[in-house]
Amino acid sequence: MIIWGRLNSHNVKKVAWLAEEIGLDYERRDIGGQFGFTDAYVAMNPNKLIPTIEDRGLVLWESNAILRYMAAEHAPEIFWPDDARVRARADKWMDWQFSFADAQRDAFVHLVRRKPEDRNADAIAKSAAASAKAMAIIEDALSDAPWLSGERFGIGDVPMGVYAHTFFTLDIPRPALPRVEEWYGRLKTRPGYAANVMIPLT
Repeated sequence: MIIWGRLNSHNVKKVAWLAEEIGLDYERRDIGGQFGFTDAYVAMNPNKLIPTIEDRGLVLWESNAILRYMAAEHAPEIFWPDDARVRARADKWMDWQFSFADAQRDAFVHLVRRKPEDRNADAIAKSAAASAKAMAIIEDALSDAPWLSGERFGIGDVPMGVYAHTFFTLDIPRPALPRVEEWYGRLKTRPGYAANVMIPLT
């Protein structure tokens, strides 16, 4: 498998991390951002977004679609259970992650991708507050199961797991979220998470 995309992208981190969890033999190739896009890449993904994967003749983009494909194709016994209700629980959090990304975007962009003199303090504060409010929903969700996917780690934990690292790394105020903090602590012990997610924010 080839994973196209720079690793400082949240969406690329998701895919590389799950590839590690599954134990896939893959190669990641930098593209996008500071690396730009080649004509060959745009022919594969006309959106000029990352990631894109190539897997035995299949070209696929959209990060969460890639996660679902990888789970179903390469590790269904672990990450794609037969029970549709169990899959739906994980699926819900995968799609909900996009709402969280919207809430956190301004804090991330201003604190990580902009020079101090170009930052907007009001935008950061509003984003931090929105992120905290959204993360409180995760706190409640973790009250009846140890993982967003249910009783065991699954692909439902991957998208929000990536964003949780940013949430706990950014220099923003955070409320007490003991269940989220404990979940994040368990994520940090996973080798694929440490290698692909817990890298400096850039």
